[in-house]
Amino acid sequence: MSFRVYFSSSASVWDRIEWTADIPGAGFDGWEIVADGNYRLDNPDNYRRIDEAVGSLGIGISVHAPYGDLNLATLNYPIWRESVRQICTCIERASSWTDRVTIHPGYLSPVGKMMPEKAWEQQKTALAEIGKVAEGCGVRACLENMIGLKEFLCREPGELLGMTEGLEGIGITIDLGHANTVGRVAEFLPFLARADHLHLHDNHGASDEHLPLGEGTIDWKNAGPRIVRDYHHVAVVEGRNLEEGRRSLAVVRGWTR
Repeated sequence: MSFRVYFSSSASVWDRIEWTADIPGAGFDGWEIVADGNYRLDNPDNYRRIDEAVGSLGIGISVHAPYGDLNLATLNYPIWRESVRQICTCIERASSWTDRVTIHPGYLSPVGKMMPEKAWEQQKTALAEIGKVAEGCGVRACLENMIGLKEFLCREPGELLGMTEGLEGIGITIDLGHANTVGRVAEFLPFLARADHLHLHDNHGASDEHLPLGEGTIDWKNAGPRIVRDYHHVAVVEGRNLEEGRRSLAVVRGWTR
């Protein structure tokens, strides 16, 4: 297989870290840390526990930056400043384990909807600052395409590529589960070769369900071979729990048979 497969679970951010000990035995090559809840990297106790776990697991690591209540496109400057700060701090802390950190784009607030061009500019300015920090840490900060809520930026390939174009330290994460919620899986597949990171999960197209692969409506018989052919970095199976992650991993392994 041309890529490594990691596991991530945003549903487990309040769980004790002991669950991660089962990730290698489940067949995964690594763990994507969702840096929220008990896994926020700006908390010294959290960082110590995670660092110990990373050392004992002996597998690859990637990180998903915090996103709850943050908005890189907000026109409220104190909120914007804090959003940038938290993501930069996450990148700095994560750099001892990984060279890939996924970040969410911002969204249009009620004020932002009245000035969408300004919100776009705020997002671009935030990425330029984040990219400089990432570059200095040897990290690629990968902007992720978002789910089918009209307020979110970067729901389509052209917008994701346009937002990140020309910015040092900034790459892209393609999330095919998110793409399915806007009916754009087929449109994202041609850009797999340009992706720096990949998220895999399933849904029925209406909401971000994070189902095991094959239990939603994504056509993995088409997407799977395209991924194997065109993508060559880390692919992260996002699951609600490790048992569902195993089911997804079996589907991924089947693409090369």
